Amino acid sequence: MATPDQHLDETRAQGIAELEAFLRIPSISSQPDQADNVRRAAAYLAEQYERIGLENIEVMPTPGHPVVYADWVRDPERPTVLLYGHYDVQPVDPIDLWSSPPFEPVQRDGQLFARGASDDKGQIAIHWQAIDALMRTTGELPVNLKVIAEGEEEIGSQHFDEFVAAHTERLAADYTVVSDTAMSGKGLPAITYALRGLLYFELRVETASTDLHSGEFGGIAPNPIQLLSELLVRLKDPSGHILVPGFYDGVRPISDEERRQFERLPVDQADYQRMYGLSGLAGEPGFTPRERAWARPTLDANGVWGGYQGPGQKTIIPAWAAAKLSCRLVPDQDANAVSRALRDHIESARPRGARITLTQLDHAEPWITPTDHPLLRAGAAALTKAYGVEPVLTRSGGSIGAVHSMSRHLHTPCLLVGFVQPDCFMHAPDERLDLDSFFAGRKAALHLWEEVGQLPRSKLQ
Repeated sequence: MATPDQHLDETRAQGIAELEAFLRIPSISSQPDQADNVRRAAAYLAEQYERIGLENIEVMPTPGHPVVYADWVRDPERPTVLLYGHYDVQPVDPIDLWSSPPFEPVQRDGQLFARGASDDKGQIAIHWQAIDALMRTTGELPVNLKVIAEGEEEIGSQHFDEFVAAHTERLAADYTVVSDTAMSGKGLPAITYALRGLLYFELRVETASTDLHSGEFGGIAPNPIQLLSELLVRLKDPSGHILVPGFYDGVRPISDEERRQFERLPVDQADYQRMYGLSGLAGEPGFTPRERAWARPTLDANGVWGGYQGPGQKTIIPAWAAAKLSCRLVPDQDANAVSRALRDHIESARPRGARITLTQLDHAEPWITPTDHPLLRAGAAALTKAYGVEPVLTRSGGSIGAVHSMSRHLHTPCLLVGFVQPDCFMHAPDERLDLDSFFAGRKAALHLWEEVGQLPRSKLQ
C-alpha cells in the first residue's frame, strides 16, 4: 500500500481538479446576489469532508452565511485539534485588471489563477487532501480532528463570535490550527505567532445645524474641516510618534530573538517601496519597517470627508466634517484603556464651539502565542521536515477576527501556518496560487498532524 506521501504524489491532477471545482463557485460573501453561491460553496465543502471520511458533517446556519463543521474524534488519548478556514472570497472588482475570468481557474507559468486560489480555498484544499491521504493509506488520523470553515471572514466574521460562543462545547479542543496566512517566500515557511488588535472609530466634528454661505459666514462661522484637521495633527507628531497620553502603556518590548527572526525575512525597505509604489516609508524612528508593522501600535486616519465634493464649485462653510480612525494594538495593550485614552485626548483638544462625537465601530484585543509553546515547536518541526529549513517566526500587522474569537471563547493555543506565497495577490486582481507551494503544502500538512499528534492533551482531560 502507498504511503501518505506517495498517495499525494499520485493524486496531483485529482487534487487540482477538486480545487478548481471549488474555485468556480463565486462565493462572494459581501454581495447579496451571491448568497446562493456562498451556500453552494458550503455544500461543496461538506461533500468533500464526507468523501474523505470525516464524520458528523453539518452545514450550520448563522444569521448570515453558514459555517461548515465536520469531525473525526476516535481516541481519547490523542489530542483534539480544531482546524479553521474560510470558504468565502473577496469581490473581483476591478474586473478589467484580471488577465482571465476570476471564477474560471487557469494555469499559467506554474500558477493557478482564480479568486480564492490562495485566500482561502487553496489552503482549505491542502488540508482536506492531506487528511484524505492519511485516511486512505492508514485508515486513521494521528489526532482527533474538528474542522470548521466560515463563510463570512471576508466581511469581518460578522456572526462568527456569537457562533463560537454558542458552540463552545462542540468546538472544544486542545489546540487550534489556522491556515489563512502566507509563507515568508518560496521554500521558506513561516509560523505567525502574534496578531495586532484593532480599535476602529468614526470621529465627527459639527459646528452648525446646516451648511452656511461662505460669503456671508466666512470669517465668522468655525469651519469643521479646519477643526477636524487640527484634531488629526494633534494625534501624532511628524515622526509618527503617537501623542495620546497613555497610548503606549503596556506595549510589550520586542525581544532580541524576535528581531533575529524578523531579519531572516527577504523583504527590506527598497522592496516595500518597489512592490507597492511608495515614495518612502514612514513611522517611528528607532524601529525597522517589520518592527513597526508587526510589533508596534499605530493610530491612522483611514478616511476624511466633509463639505462639497461634486463637480464645479459650491461656496459653503460645511456644517460638519468626519474621519475614520483605526488603532492597531500589540501585546500587552488593553483595548479599553486605549479607547478611553483616545477619547480623553480628543476631548481635551476639542475646539471651542465644536460638537465632537467619537463612535467606536470595532474592537479586537491583540493576540499572541508564546514562541516557545509546544504547539509552535511541533509546527516548526513539521515545517522543517517538509521544507528542509527552519520556519521564520513572524507576527502579523493585521487582525483575524476568527482567531480572536476562538482565543476568547475556547481558550485554546493557536498555530497560524500558511502554505501560499506572499505575492499571491490576495484581495487583488489576478489572485494566484503557486502550484509547487500547493503540492509542498499538502505534504507539510501531513507532517503537521503527525507532530501535533505527539503533543499532550492540554485541556480535555
